[in-house]
Amino acid sequence: MSKKTYKILSTILLITMMISLTTSVFALSPGNITGSNSVNGSTQIESVGKDIVGILQTIGIVLSVVVLIVLGIKYMMGSAEEKADYKKSMLPYLVGAIVIFAASAFAEVIYNFAIGISSSGN
Repeated sequence: MSKKTYKILSTILLITMMISLTTSVFALSPGNITGSNSVNGSTQIESVGKDIVGILQTIGIVLSVVVLIVLGIKYMMGSAEEKADYKKSMLPYLVGAIVIFAASAFAEVIYNFAIGISSSGN
């Protein structure tokens, strides 16, 4: 058998294993859950979490702008070979910058979704 056939078979086997390992969960629907939103210290944890995310986001933005400026200056001053190297390093930079910017937005969406579920359950 060829390598391509082994790759296809291993992919199919992996997908089959992942599907067969799932389990059913019998739980209450979110509408049937009752409780209190006033957990001791929940507002403190929420504010500390927001502060940490804000600090990390600010550090990430500042670092990404500084790296972009450095890469831009090196690109403008470099020779043709150096410019090709800088172009290669731009893709990982762009992926990292997108992850930094999207992570905070993604966390905010999840937080708002969780708050919406907990407030609709009461």
